Amino acid sequence: MAHPTPQNWAAADELLADLLVGHDPALEATLAAQHAAGLPAIEVAPVSGKLLNLLARLGGARRVLEIGTLGGYSTIWLARAVGEAGRVVTIEAEAQNAAVARANIDAAGVGERVDIRIGRGAEVLPTLVPGFDLIFIDADKESNTLYLDWAAKLGHPGALIVLDNIGRDGEILHADSTDSKVQGTLAGLRMLGEDPRFDATALQTVGLKGWDGVALALLA
Repeated sequence: MAHPTPQNWAAADELLADLLVGHDPALEATLAAQHAAGLPAIEVAPVSGKLLNLLARLGGARRVLEIGTLGGYSTIWLARAVGEAGRVVTIEAEAQNAAVARANIDAAGVGERVDIRIGRGAEVLPTLVPGFDLIFIDADKESNTLYLDWAAKLGHPGALIVLDNIGRDGEILHADSTDSKVQGTLAGLRMLGEDPRFDATALQTVGLKGWDGVALALLA
Protein backbone atom coordinates (compact mmCIF):
# COMPACT_ATOMS: atom_id res chain seq x y z
CA MET A 1 0.00 0.00 0.00
CA ALA A 2 1.38 3.39 -1.01
CA HIS A 3 1.71 5.85 1.85
CA PRO A 4 0.56 9.49 1.56
CA THR A 5 4.03 11.05 1.49
CA PRO A 6 5.28 14.01 -0.56
CA GLN A 7 7.44 11.59 -2.54
CA ASN A 8 4.44 9.46 -3.47
CA TRP A 9 2.34 12.54 -4.24
CA ALA A 10 5.01 13.58 -6.74
CA ALA A 11 5.31 10.08 -8.19
CA ALA A 12 1.55 9.86 -8.69
CA ASP A 13 1.57 13.28 -10.35
CA GLU A 14 4.28 12.10 -12.73
CA LEU A 15 2.26 8.97 -13.56
CA LEU A 16 -0.84 11.06 -14.27
CA ALA A 17 1.20 13.37 -16.48
CA ASP A 18 2.59 10.38 -18.40
CA LEU A 19 -0.88 8.92 -18.88
CA LEU A 20 -2.89 12.08 -19.58
CA VAL A 21 -0.47 14.75 -20.81
CA GLY A 22 2.25 12.74 -22.50
CA HIS A 23 5.51 13.74 -24.13
CA ASP A 24 5.53 17.36 -25.31
CA PRO A 25 8.86 18.52 -26.77
CA ALA A 26 7.97 22.23 -26.78
CA LEU A 27 6.92 22.30 -23.15
CA GLU A 28 9.88 20.17 -22.07
CA ALA A 29 12.21 22.55 -23.93
CA THR A 30 10.53 25.45 -22.12
CA LEU A 31 11.29 23.92 -18.73
CA ALA A 32 14.87 23.15 -19.77
CA ALA A 33 15.44 26.74 -20.93
CA GLN A 34 13.87 28.09 -17.75
CA HIS A 35 16.17 25.91 -15.63
CA ALA A 36 19.23 26.88 -17.68
CA ALA A 37 18.40 30.56 -17.15
CA GLY A 38 18.27 30.08 -13.39
CA LEU A 39 14.57 30.80 -12.99
CA PRO A 40 12.90 29.18 -9.98
CA ALA A 41 11.02 25.93 -10.58
CA ILE A 42 7.67 27.34 -9.51
CA GLU A 43 5.75 26.85 -12.75
CA VAL A 44 2.52 24.85 -12.68
CA ALA A 45 2.78 21.07 -12.87
CA PRO A 46 2.02 19.42 -16.24
CA VAL A 47 -1.39 18.16 -15.11
CA SER A 48 -2.24 21.68 -13.91
CA GLY A 49 -1.12 23.19 -17.20
CA LYS A 50 -3.41 20.76 -19.00
CA LEU A 51 -6.22 21.72 -16.61
CA LEU A 52 -5.79 25.39 -17.51
CA ASN A 53 -5.88 24.47 -21.17
CA LEU A 54 -9.07 22.44 -20.76
CA LEU A 55 -10.77 25.14 -18.68
CA ALA A 56 -10.01 27.76 -21.33
CA ARG A 57 -11.30 25.49 -24.10
CA LEU A 58 -14.38 24.51 -22.09
CA GLY A 59 -15.32 28.17 -21.72
CA GLY A 60 -14.46 29.04 -25.30
CA ALA A 61 -11.97 31.65 -24.08
CA ARG A 62 -10.51 33.88 -26.75
CA ARG A 63 -9.04 36.63 -24.55
CA VAL A 64 -6.97 35.42 -21.61
CA LEU A 65 -5.10 37.41 -18.98
CA GLU A 66 -2.25 35.82 -17.04
CA ILE A 67 -0.68 37.56 -14.06
CA GLY A 68 2.76 36.04 -13.55
CA THR A 69 4.55 34.76 -16.68
CA LEU A 70 7.82 33.33 -15.30
CA GLY A 71 9.30 31.25 -18.17
CA GLY A 72 6.09 31.02 -20.19
CA TYR A 73 5.15 27.41 -19.40
CA SER A 74 1.53 28.07 -18.40
CA THR A 75 1.35 30.82 -21.02
CA ILE A 76 1.96 28.27 -23.75
CA TRP A 77 -0.80 26.02 -22.41
CA LEU A 78 -3.21 28.97 -22.47
CA ALA A 79 -2.08 30.23 -25.89
CA ARG A 80 -2.72 26.81 -27.36
CA ALA A 81 -6.22 26.88 -25.90
CA VAL A 82 -7.32 30.21 -27.37
CA GLY A 83 -6.59 29.20 -30.95
CA GLU A 84 -5.08 31.20 -33.79
CA ALA A 85 -7.63 34.01 -33.45
CA GLY A 86 -7.23 34.24 -29.67
CA ARG A 87 -4.87 36.31 -27.60
CA VAL A 88 -3.14 35.96 -24.24
CA VAL A 89 -1.90 39.02 -22.35
CA THR A 90 0.61 37.99 -19.71
CA ILE A 91 2.21 40.26 -17.11
CA GLU A 92 5.74 39.70 -15.79
CA ALA A 93 7.51 41.97 -13.32
CA GLU A 94 11.05 40.78 -14.13
CA ALA A 95 12.52 41.69 -17.52
CA GLN A 96 14.89 38.69 -17.45
CA ASN A 97 12.00 36.30 -16.93
CA ALA A 98 10.05 37.98 -19.71
CA ALA A 99 12.96 37.53 -22.13
CA VAL A 100 13.17 33.81 -21.34
CA ALA A 101 9.40 33.51 -21.72
CA ARG A 102 9.41 35.36 -25.05
CA ALA A 103 11.97 32.95 -26.48
CA ASN A 104 10.10 29.91 -25.15
CA ILE A 105 6.70 31.08 -26.39
CA ASP A 106 8.07 31.87 -29.85
CA ALA A 107 9.86 28.52 -30.02
CA ALA A 108 6.60 26.77 -29.15
CA GLY A 109 4.96 28.34 -32.20
CA VAL A 110 2.40 30.50 -30.39
CA GLY A 111 4.30 33.79 -30.26
CA GLU A 112 1.78 35.71 -32.35
CA ARG A 113 -0.95 34.94 -29.82
CA VAL A 114 0.93 36.25 -26.77
CA ASP A 115 1.47 39.83 -25.63
CA ILE A 116 3.98 40.04 -22.76
CA ARG A 117 3.69 43.18 -20.65
CA ILE A 118 6.70 43.88 -18.43
CA GLY A 119 6.07 45.60 -15.11
CA ARG A 120 4.37 45.25 -11.76
CA GLY A 121 0.75 44.21 -11.92
CA ALA A 122 -0.36 47.36 -10.12
CA GLU A 123 1.18 49.40 -12.95
CA VAL A 124 0.19 47.27 -15.93
CA LEU A 125 -3.36 46.21 -15.03
CA PRO A 126 -4.87 49.73 -15.25
CA THR A 127 -3.60 49.98 -18.85
CA LEU A 128 -5.48 46.93 -20.14
CA VAL A 129 -8.73 46.86 -22.09
CA PRO A 130 -11.52 44.95 -20.30
CA GLY A 131 -13.28 41.93 -21.72
CA PHE A 132 -11.11 38.96 -20.73
CA ASP A 133 -12.78 35.54 -20.72
CA LEU A 134 -10.32 33.89 -18.32
CA ILE A 135 -7.88 35.39 -15.82
CA PHE A 136 -5.13 33.22 -14.33
CA ILE A 137 -3.48 34.67 -11.21
CA ASP A 138 -0.12 33.13 -10.31
CA ALA A 139 2.10 35.91 -9.00
CA ASP A 140 3.11 37.38 -5.62
CA LYS A 141 0.54 36.18 -3.11
CA GLU A 142 0.73 39.39 -1.10
CA SER A 143 -1.07 41.15 -3.97
CA ASN A 144 -3.88 38.61 -4.41
CA THR A 145 -6.66 41.01 -3.43
CA LEU A 146 -5.32 43.65 -5.81
CA TYR A 147 -5.21 41.12 -8.63
CA LEU A 148 -8.68 39.82 -7.87
CA ASP A 149 -10.11 43.33 -7.85
CA TRP A 150 -8.61 44.01 -11.26
CA ALA A 151 -9.75 40.61 -12.52
CA ALA A 152 -13.31 41.63 -11.67
CA LYS A 153 -12.86 44.93 -13.51
CA LEU A 154 -11.19 43.40 -16.56
CA GLY A 155 -13.40 40.35 -16.94
CA HIS A 156 -17.10 40.14 -17.78
CA PRO A 157 -20.10 38.31 -16.31
CA GLY A 158 -19.38 34.59 -16.57
CA ALA A 159 -15.63 35.03 -16.97
CA LEU A 160 -13.51 32.49 -15.11
CA ILE A 161 -10.86 33.44 -12.58
CA VAL A 162 -8.24 30.88 -11.53
CA LEU A 163 -6.23 31.72 -8.40
CA ASP A 164 -3.25 29.42 -7.92
CA ASN A 165 -1.34 28.20 -4.86
CA ILE A 166 -4.05 28.46 -2.23
CA GLY A 167 -2.96 25.43 -0.16
CA ARG A 168 0.35 26.78 1.22
CA ASP A 169 1.20 23.38 2.79
CA GLY A 170 -1.82 23.77 5.05
CA GLU A 171 -0.56 27.02 6.58
CA ILE A 172 -3.86 28.68 5.67
CA LEU A 173 -5.15 27.00 8.84
CA HIS A 174 -3.08 29.47 10.85
CA ALA A 175 -4.80 32.85 10.71
CA ASP A 176 -2.04 34.28 12.89
CA SER A 177 0.73 33.20 10.50
CA THR A 178 3.56 35.71 10.07
CA ASP A 179 4.16 34.48 6.50
CA SER A 180 3.08 37.25 4.14
CA LYS A 181 2.28 34.71 1.40
CA VAL A 182 -0.10 32.89 3.74
CA GLN A 183 -1.75 36.15 4.77
CA GLY A 184 -2.09 37.21 1.13
CA THR A 185 -3.62 33.86 0.27
CA LEU A 186 -6.11 34.07 3.14
CA ALA A 187 -7.04 37.61 2.15
CA GLY A 188 -7.69 36.48 -1.41
CA LEU A 189 -9.83 33.55 -0.27
CA ARG A 190 -11.86 35.77 2.05
CA MET A 191 -12.40 38.21 -0.80
CA LEU A 192 -13.62 35.42 -3.08
CA GLY A 193 -16.06 34.32 -0.39
CA GLU A 194 -17.34 37.73 0.66
CA ASP A 195 -17.22 39.95 -2.45
CA PRO A 196 -20.52 39.62 -4.39
CA ARG A 197 -18.66 39.94 -7.69
CA PHE A 198 -17.36 36.38 -7.29
CA ASP A 199 -18.96 32.94 -7.05
CA ALA A 200 -16.10 30.71 -5.99
CA THR A 201 -14.87 27.38 -4.72
CA ALA A 202 -11.46 25.86 -4.09
CA LEU A 203 -9.76 22.49 -4.34
CA GLN A 204 -6.81 21.21 -2.35
CA THR A 205 -4.21 19.29 -4.34
CA VAL A 206 -1.17 17.17 -3.62
CA GLY A 207 1.49 16.37 -6.17
CA LEU A 208 4.72 17.72 -7.63
CA LYS A 209 4.08 21.03 -5.88
CA GLY A 210 3.43 19.43 -2.49
CA TRP A 211 0.25 20.31 -0.58
CA ASP A 212 -1.28 23.05 -2.68
CA GLY A 213 -4.55 23.97 -4.33
CA VAL A 214 -6.46 26.24 -6.66
CA ALA A 215 -9.51 28.50 -6.35
CA LEU A 216 -11.99 28.92 -9.19
CA ALA A 217 -14.47 31.77 -9.47
CA LEU A 218 -17.06 32.96 -11.96
CA LEU A 219 -17.69 36.67 -12.22
CA ALA A 220 -21.24 37.73 -11.46
